[in-house]
Amino acid sequence: MQKQVQDTIDQLVETGAETGIQVAVYRQGEPVVDAVAGMADTEAGRPMASDTPVYGTSVGKALTATVVHVLAEKGVLEYDTPIVEFWPEFGAHGKEATTVRHALTHSTGVPGVPGVPVDTTPEDLCDWDKMCAAIEAAQPWWDAGEKAGYHSQTFGYILGEVVRRATGRRISAVLRDEVAGPLGVADELYFGVPEADLARVARLDDPSGMTDIPPGMLASMPMFKVVDGYTAGPPKAMPSADFGNRPDVLAADIPAGGTMSARAVARMMAALMDEVDGVRLVSPSRFHELSAVARNDVDEMFGGPSPKSLGFLIGAPWPAEGRTVIGWGGSGGNGVFADVESRTVVAVSKNRFSSGDFTTMQKLAPSSRNSPTPERHRWA
Repeated sequence: MQKQVQDTIDQLVETGAETGIQVAVYRQGEPVVDAVAGMADTEAGRPMASDTPVYGTSVGKALTATVVHVLAEKGVLEYDTPIVEFWPEFGAHGKEATTVRHALTHSTGVPGVPGVPVDTTPEDLCDWDKMCAAIEAAQPWWDAGEKAGYHSQTFGYILGEVVRRATGRRISAVLRDEVAGPLGVADELYFGVPEADLARVARLDDPSGMTDIPPGMLASMPMFKVVDGYTAGPPKAMPSADFGNRPDVLAADIPAGGTMSARAVARMMAALMDEVDGVRLVSPSRFHELSAVARNDVDEMFGGPSPKSLGFLIGAPWPAEGRTVIGWGGSGGNGVFADVESRTVVAVSKNRFSSGDFTTMQKLAPSSRNSPTPERHRWA
């Protein structure tokens, strides 16, 4: 399998389909693939390596969910605890019944950040206190638990502030101390990247220009509509190669996204399911709970079905009918997915920003080469 994957990604780089790419596979707690090809930074002539961190946009939500589950395992919080028990100010405007479970399943009713005419900027996203204050002041778009809709940015701030209030530590520190450190990948798995490590991060590129979304399309999608002055998709802070190359974005805690190597995030997901070199992040019973279907309704932001477990999407960017697969994809085309039945994790990190269509991951799955990507994964 190592040779098959290596040959595939070498070909993707040689043909220009990818710039630099990492693929990691774990099966039943053991690494079976750690493949890398191409360049991490073409201008600097820096090759991609297995330990090169890559900004993975929403793949970071898998890191956030994992931190929450590890803290639940340690008894620091419970899924049905009201958020106001940790963060009293969150309860303003009728949000006092919202629980940690609602946050994990994108059903708090607070998917938006300040929109037109304010327009949240990348600089705003880097300001933790400002974003949390905006969430406190938000009017819920629906009652907690009534509906679910992709919380593109607020997922990270809501759960991240719960973590900070519950532990007294920023979520980046909890990730390092409770997850990445024990697994031996503290220098490959980040929210805010330390300044000393910024030079190691892969540089994203987007030669296709596919990340430009026409204004008319923005206006027609629920994701980008403005409700009570808030929008779930702030136009000035959309994920892109430029966004993911900004030093301030990489260095800030914005835990709806994250920076990671494929092997580090695969190792993390594997340690949720199995023991990995003596480390298991949660008990088998908790993994069973967190990987089960928690919601299976229409997503209010995208208008299509979007089954969710506790903190993860359910489904795969390859045909997986009849199998439970949980994970997260990122809008640049990166992803980490765990097949629960076979206890197999597949992770891809790459620096060609390709609009989240998972073309590379499809090519890595031989059975899916002639199959379309499920629509629900194009936006993940």
